[in-house]
Amino acid sequence: MLYIRKSAERGHANHGWLDSYHTFSFAGYYDPRFMGFSHLRVINEDWIMPSKGFGTHPHRNMEILTYVLEGTVAHKDSMGNIEELKAGECQIMSAGSGITHSEFNPSETEVLHLYQIWIEPNEMNITPRYAQKAFAEAEGATLILSPTAEANSFKVYQDMKLWRYQFNQTKQISIPLEEKRHYWLQVIKGSAKMNEQYVQAGDAIAVTEESLLAIEIEENVEFLLFDLT
Repeated sequence: MLYIRKSAERGHANHGWLDSYHTFSFAGYYDPRFMGFSHLRVINEDWIMPSKGFGTHPHRNMEILTYVLEGTVAHKDSMGNIEELKAGECQIMSAGSGITHSEFNPSETEVLHLYQIWIEPNEMNITPRYAQKAFAEAEGATLILSPTAEANSFKVYQDMKLWRYQFNQTKQISIPLEEKRHYWLQVIKGSAKMNEQYVQAGDAIAVTEESLLAIEIEENVEFLLFDLT
């Protein structure tokens, strides 16, 4: 079974300095039909204006992944990390027993565009941790998150994996699935037809009780595929 979550149907908040789309209920956006999906709690697509950002704020017991598409994030946290996260880089934080951090667009001219993803952990109150890196650009699949940090992926404290798929040319592919697991596919850029359903940037598909995704790729397509219990 496939359910398409269209980009325009997401929650939307424009605060002037922040233009944000919420896949699931978040902050002032509430929809009881979209409180999360399996262990996914937040998928926000944010555009942060130059010289603006989120001041210091707390998190606890959440796995937080940030993926920068355009611009740079200036990051500072209570673990002592002061870092810049540039376009193409990913950052993982385990909030665990509690952290505070801030995220800021240091550019005076460039808009910052990113996805922030929250995953509910399967271990509570772990020691907070931080890591960032740029995964190599590669045609096809790259493993971003896994419970055992396999294939140079980030470790995530949950029974799930996250794959990033990138394609520069038109092609047809098939992705085998396990029918007992749940999958969330988030389109980052481009457009494609997936099991005869047309999707484009910002759209998502919830997949349950399926054994295969048959995908017709158009040029310059990128999507994230979450493999969840």
